[in-house]
Amino acid sequence: MATAHRIETDLAERAATLGIVITPSTPTIGAEILGVDLNRPLADADAEIIRAAWLRYKVIFFRNQDVDHDSHIRLGRLFGELEGHPVIPHVDGYPEILEIRGVEGVQLTAETFRPFMAYNKWHTDVTFRERPSIASVLRARLLPPLGGDTIWSDAAAAYEGLPQAVKERIAGLDAEHDIIASFGGRVTEERREQLARDFPAVAHPVVRTHPETGEKVLYVNYTFTTRILGLPEEESKDLLRLLYDRIKVPEYQVRFRWTPNAIGIWDNRSTQHYAVGDYWPADRVLERVTVSGDQVER
Repeated sequence: MATAHRIETDLAERAATLGIVITPSTPTIGAEILGVDLNRPLADADAEIIRAAWLRYKVIFFRNQDVDHDSHIRLGRLFGELEGHPVIPHVDGYPEILEIRGVEGVQLTAETFRPFMAYNKWHTDVTFRERPSIASVLRARLLPPLGGDTIWSDAAAAYEGLPQAVKERIAGLDAEHDIIASFGGRVTEERREQLARDFPAVAHPVVRTHPETGEKVLYVNYTFTTRILGLPEEESKDLLRLLYDRIKVPEYQVRFRWTPNAIGIWDNRSTQHYAVGDYWPADRVLERVTVSGDQVER
């Protein structure tokens, strides 16, 4: 804890010399950042502070940033190369920018509202990929008058909070992740078959090691993980249910209330998130750029 406090203090002091203010959102995860204009190219020192804060707090927030599409793309590229998505549509003329309408790309209607209320939407993005994305930059475009928050959970804290016996039990296990588990129900049968060919199910460690921080991270999620390999079906379901529940612990979470032109940037390797679908019949539109991934290592 003393080390974490020292890192926070050093980071805040370095930021202050540049006129940047970093305010932690909770004791565990999240921070809001003031003092930068994301519509302009960032100086190297400013970009370094933002990236350091992203690693330390896992999700960082900026308000009142009316960035244009080119600036959004430039901001995403601070973290790496960008990628599209096989199902979620993109903004016209900008294949790097996804248009996120409703809950994770599903428009809320009288028919979809109740099913999505009952659905556990916690997830890490695109874990169906061999190399899942490392980061996303999400920008608010159209917001409901009330509701539509996003919650992030610290998956490293969730792992750390597990009983030692559970840590030992899952240490060498792998789990299967499949695009069809989430997106298969949104597309035609023909498209579903094509997705299965293009993105066959992949295996990732149940616990991954973050390549930059060295933290151990709980790396299964309700949306894309289908089973733990090598376990009987019921044992796999029971263990996954236990691990999913750890992500829901409030002490591991930050809840962000979107405001016009707010931006959230998260480390997709060490977090899970949940788009709260409580605002229907109002509308909600956000735009996201996604940073290409790295290999998931135990």
